[in-house]
Amino acid sequence: MPRSFDKFVEEGVVRRITPDLNRADYLVDEAKKRYDFLLQLIEKFDGINDINANSVIENCYNIIIELLRAIMLKQGYYASGLNAHEAEVSFMLKLGFPETDVWFMNKLRCNRNGILYYGKLFDKEYAVMVYNFLNKVYQKLIRLIEKK
Repeated sequence: MPRSFDKFVEEGVVRRITPDLNRADYLVDEAKKRYDFLLQLIEKFDGINDINANSVIENCYNIIIELLRAIMLKQGYYASGLNAHEAEVSFMLKLGFPETDVWFMNKLRCNRNGILYYGKLFDKEYAVMVYNFLNKVYQKLIRLIEKK
């Protein structure tokens, strides 16, 4: 479980900024496009399989993190530097997501780093779990963006 969001603010990983609505809107648009692309990818490959598992996982992570960043920017927060992604994940608690979702997203963050930096390969089963998680949180994040 990541540290509390407030701790990241205290440490300077997260800074208060003037809300950046233009950048937030851009990130939302990109996340929506990425989501549509992911749906097309899964359809084109007749579902999720061991071959496309890493691509599905990375896309799911990127969609969620872009939406979290958009909400942060709308609320006047910006994370950068070492532990920025962990801070963005911890922001989920501030948004009212259950600890189990934050724990899953943090594990996804670590696994996505494994793909990106260490060549870790994941299988269909984990990719399906991640895809289901995306579908679980996507609409809630979109609603939070439209509400703010």
